[in-house]
Amino acid sequence: MEGILPLFKPKGITSHDCVFKLRKILKTKKIGHTGTLDPDVTGVLPICIGRATKVAEYITDAGKAYEGEVTIGFSTTTEDATGELVTKKAVTRLISRQEILAVLQSLTGEIVQTPPMFSAVKVGGVRLYEYARKGIEVDRPSRKVNIYSIELLDKQEEWMGETISFKFKVQCSKGTYIRTLAVMIGEQLGYPAHMSSLIRIQSASFTLEDCITLEEIAQLAEEGRIGTVLKPLETALSHLPKLKINDKVAEKVKNGALLPVPESLIKTNEPIVFVASNGIALAIYAKHPTKPNVLKPVKVLRNE
Repeated sequence: MEGILPLFKPKGITSHDCVFKLRKILKTKKIGHTGTLDPDVTGVLPICIGRATKVAEYITDAGKAYEGEVTIGFSTTTEDATGELVTKKAVTRLISRQEILAVLQSLTGEIVQTPPMFSAVKVGGVRLYEYARKGIEVDRPSRKVNIYSIELLDKQEEWMGETISFKFKVQCSKGTYIRTLAVMIGEQLGYPAHMSSLIRIQSASFTLEDCITLEEIAQLAEEGRIGTVLKPLETALSHLPKLKINDKVAEKVKNGALLPVPESLIKTNEPIVFVASNGIALAIYAKHPTKPNVLKPVKVLRNE
């Protein structure tokens, strides 16, 4: 069994729980997910099976898109709706659509985020949520992420009330915490805030329309039709440059040989996918760190 299964992750379980359930359903151990979603977050979670686990990182590294809701008026320990109240400040003024749009625009592009304490980032070899559960606050390394676009989904022109909420759509780089983005939106408006709901609508090239549920997967597995929904591992590499090669070069690639950089790809710094004449991805190459104009294999995907 080999390929990518675009799973719709349900609410209330972890990404690891999904992998555990799928190992039982599909009766195979070689399964991995492509980027953790919090238990309360639903949506697109591509699952790599068999040989496709070799390309999981390329899905993880690709961009993501989410639809979320931010609630202004109080913050929580987890920066989402599952946490305990930290700070409350009633919204005592009218907040206009233009003010919110200006805040969203200011947070578009490269921004700096500090991971929340309730996150899977490791500090000193320990995941932050393990510190948080013990009530220990530690210094977290800030990091740069890219917000490619933020769109306000609600159509109203103004908001007023002790707490207010509005929905947004964001396209972003890997490593972005939407919970933290919601808090940052509140800070710019002058109030504590948290993320009140979130769904991932896209991961790399996989969208909600591609996804199937755990129940549907179990049914297909029982009927022996799971192959009908598995996507080829090449789908995970759709955003990378490709180079189609002949059979002679293909043999070298399968054996992990060093190769000259093709003239057409001299200027690219991305990994390059070498593709056989039949469209099958054979290997992923990158520029050699010390030898100019030479490519070295990063992953050989097929050597038979």
